[in-house]
Amino acid sequence: MPEMVSLAELVRRGGVYYNIGGANPVEVLSELSKTVAMPKGVSREDLLQAVLEREALMPTAIGHGIAIPHPRNPLVKDEEGQRVCVAFLKTPVAYNALDRKHVSTVFLILSAGARTHLTILAEISHLCQKPEFLAFLDARPSTAELTRRIEEIEASWSKGD
Repeated sequence: MPEMVSLAELVRRGGVYYNIGGANPVEVLSELSKTVAMPKGVSREDLLQAVLEREALMPTAIGHGIAIPHPRNPLVKDEEGQRVCVAFLKTPVAYNALDRKHVSTVFLILSAGARTHLTILAEISHLCQKPEFLAFLDARPSTAELTRRIEEIEASWSKGD
């Protein structure tokens, strides 16, 4: 079985984007789908349709100003195409989060399979429950700063901290 790729590596592949516009989740996801680095074999139109279909089932806002949109079914065919795109929104957007907090940071997950997808979702959710990580996100870190911080946290998990 292949080893799980780290969240830091997935963010490095997907990139970090700043000042993504939009007045609502549909506009934000539309803008994001036009902006992010796309994996081979996935069209921007297919990505947008897939994340909007998933969003229609249930909002992907998890609280604390974070949303984790993703296709319901994998669009990516291989592990090399997997990525997490992080977007800092120009203006916080109402996203139907249970805590009613507007979303200002989006983690777009593109994975090749359910196991990887669930692992990535769990890691992001876990990180985004930590006040110090949320404060770090509020500072809108660079890609290098964000991936370095995630690597440090992942290393502490592997040590059992």
